[in-house]
Amino acid sequence: MSEAIQILEKYWGYESFRKPQEEIIQAVLNQKNCLVLLPTGGGKSVCYQIPALISEGCCLVVSPLIALMKDQVGSLQKKGIKALTINSELSFDETIAAFDNLKFGGYKFLYLSPEKIQNELIQQKLTEINVSIIAIDEAHCISEWGHDFRPNYLKLKILKEIHPNATVIALTATATKNVMNDICQQLELKEVLVFKESFKRDNLYYSILHTQDVYGRLFAVLKKIKENIIIYTNSRRETKDLSNYLNKQEFKSSYYHGGLMPLEKQQHFDDWMQEKKTIMVATNAFGMGIDKSNVRCVIHINIPQSIENYVQEAGRAGRDGKPSYAISLTNSTQQHNAKSLLERNLVDYKEVAKVYNSLNQYYQVAYGELSLESYDFSMADFCRTYQLDEKKTISALKHLKTYEVISLDENSCRKSTLKFRVNSHQMLAFTDRQTSFEPLLNLIFRSYEGIFEHITSIDEYFLASRLMISRKEVIDKLNQLHSHGYVKYDYLSSTVKLKFMVNREDDYTIRGLKTIIAKHNKLKREKLAAVLHYYNNDKVCRNVQLLAYFGEQLKKCAGNCDVCNNSKKNVPKNLSELILKSLKDRELTSFELSEQLEIKSAILLEKLKELLNDEVICMTVDNKFTIFQD
Repeated sequence: MSEAIQILEKYWGYESFRKPQEEIIQAVLNQKNCLVLLPTGGGKSVCYQIPALISEGCCLVVSPLIALMKDQVGSLQKKGIKALTINSELSFDETIAAFDNLKFGGYKFLYLSPEKIQNELIQQKLTEINVSIIAIDEAHCISEWGHDFRPNYLKLKILKEIHPNATVIALTATATKNVMNDICQQLELKEVLVFKESFKRDNLYYSILHTQDVYGRLFAVLKKIKENIIIYTNSRRETKDLSNYLNKQEFKSSYYHGGLMPLEKQQHFDDWMQEKKTIMVATNAFGMGIDKSNVRCVIHINIPQSIENYVQEAGRAGRDGKPSYAISLTNSTQQHNAKSLLERNLVDYKEVAKVYNSLNQYYQVAYGELSLESYDFSMADFCRTYQLDEKKTISALKHLKTYEVISLDENSCRKSTLKFRVNSHQMLAFTDRQTSFEPLLNLIFRSYEGIFEHITSIDEYFLASRLMISRKEVIDKLNQLHSHGYVKYDYLSSTVKLKFMVNREDDYTIRGLKTIIAKHNKLKREKLAAVLHYYNNDKVCRNVQLLAYFGEQLKKCAGNCDVCNNSKKNVPKNLSELILKSLKDRELTSFELSEQLEIKSAILLEKLKELLNDEVICMTVDNKFTIFQD
């Protein structure tokens, strides 16, 4: 292993491997197929990168996200290691040139998405290069039991047909026993060596805080922890609103979600990585490939979709081994909303069939026909035409796309953009003169915050439907404003390209989805139920609960969570007296009482319930506690 250590030190700057990296690397060098389950931040990529640098030929890495592949290729290139990715952003000629580089240029790493691997040209070109190692990242995506199932992962066994002598290493950060078995079965891995490191994080303190004042409790945490923080929320709008509010409160915050323009994403990411901003407010779009060791705290202010998501996101704290925190702020209303939101987003078979039949009507596809055309698709116009709920329709389309009934070209999912070249006062003066523009401009001002400061994506269908005019009228008015120099308007004729992948035979075409959709919905409900159980179980150590979910037993409580900490503390015998003394001549929230009395919220809330039931105290309309007055 001396050569592996030398490479580690040369390119990564470390003198020794973490457990069990060395054993995995040796197994791959011995051409043993491996399934590697290491927690977030456990150094999975090194397990195939170092063997690839030692071995002849190149390493083919399968990864689910273009952004993640670019990030990893960029990281290798900065180290002076030849790597490239071939994705849908490359033209035909660029793709051919990339494979020529692979054959003759000494490249060691090729990154591809599972979808790209299904392309016949790509498969043909793969036969022409020497692939010694096949690394399948985020391997849980291959399993229907996983939290991020991708059907194209099921087709990766084609790689073993193309390169039967290549060593396969499948890697994931989160997998239950069912998922691990599924990975081995679907990839047809025989005599596979399984490396599974414990999820136990001794330096990570887990805490679930039940509070009605989520933001108040959040600010209290932020005042105590001055280092790098990630705040996870489920809402794109909330990421921006909360980040802006934090900045007004003199915190240094940025935000990140999937709807940002590429340049905005990069700028916000760089500001946080370079610590110009220490707080990142984000949806779960911010996660894969984040390589920052000194995140001191991860805070969830909404309910994660699964324990797998929670562990991955929380695990981004404390990768440097220093004491760190995973804090979740929750209450009964929030949990009820999470269940309601899930149900609103789930669709049954009948709803999927309705969307599919509506698509065929929308594009006038004849029964029995397979249309070869790619259609412009607008979600807003489609839903309005057939009076469909947009959230349900999005879920239905995901099912149809996932199981290849249709394709949606995500690379054309770009919207028209708009930016005002003049200030708001000049625009108001313009609308006074040109009153026919007033309804459209007022709607734009209300709908797109910051449109005077930066280029903003807009949806002409949305604007047209709200104003009850045609999309063409909206486009014409915006073009007029552009030609007169009031705005910079870049029009895109379509936001999405849709294509039918199978013949239209109505219900028969998608009948096979009936069982799959029911299974999917059941799994989603079970995963959310597991999260809620974890949030509300204050009797069992958080580490014990999390490890049990992944089939791992912890015989002794870890001692680094709110449950263990609370069990060590005695409740003051005079707690009722202390509460009443604090409420004398003033009204306080449960959070303010908890801070003042230095009592854990779970313990305090139990006592407050008792005092409420006994009518010793009562609540005001502002959700504050006060002494009951007869």
